[in-house]
Amino acid sequence: MIRSPRAWALEQNDRRIVFASSPEATMFAESRPFRVAHHRLPAWKAVLPIGGHAQLLQPGRPMVAAPGLIVPPQLAHSCAATSPYLALFIDPWLLPSCPEPIRLDAGEVRRLLAALGTTDSDGPGAGAGVDLTAGYTELRALTGRPSPLDPRVAHAVDLCTSRDPDLPITSISTEVGLSAPRLRALVRQDVGIALTRLRRWGRLRTAIGDLPDSTAALAAATAGFADQAHLTRTARDFIGRTPASLQR
Repeated sequence: MIRSPRAWALEQNDRRIVFASSPEATMFAESRPFRVAHHRLPAWKAVLPIGGHAQLLQPGRPMVAAPGLIVPPQLAHSCAATSPYLALFIDPWLLPSCPEPIRLDAGEVRRLLAALGTTDSDGPGAGAGVDLTAGYTELRALTGRPSPLDPRVAHAVDLCTSRDPDLPITSISTEVGLSAPRLRALVRQDVGIALTRLRRWGRLRTAIGDLPDSTAALAAATAGFADQAHLTRTARDFIGRTPASLQR
């Protein structure tokens, strides 16, 4: 099943949250400071505060603070923005590997926000268009180009995370001409993350995209989670917050 790009905005009192997704990036923005709990995301995350700072804390290490941060995949951490912010999530194979967070200065954050089309001091408006392709292009200009994936791996992760997340891995491996164990090993080698974990990330994006139009239970079922509790556990593990925190 092919998912079309999703975008939504919710407003309540002094809080506005905006979500958008495209093949290059997924964006989440909030019109107030926010802190997320300890988590380990299987994707890149660029935290772009609007006027404030990003803070990142890893167990047993000093806090990292900067006008903006790029956090590599699978880094166990908690983080916060001290102002309204915009966060970009990029699939792990779309940027070059880097083991440590990358600090962004204020000028780099401004360029990224300008590329995205965000000029409001508290983030994208409810009806504002956000150019995720331009934002990804600017982010790649800062980090460099990634190494190309093995075409079989590229096809497998595309199926698993976007085009057909319900397709069994055995069927995907047959489609690309590999055994299932060999495909899993190649994905770990090229991407650094297990294929099953990448699939859960794709399902989480789908569920978040459906949240404003349905209950969490229905969004979980539509995205392929076993139940609402499975969705909640995945959200806590991957993004450090619950689906309920993203709704009204």
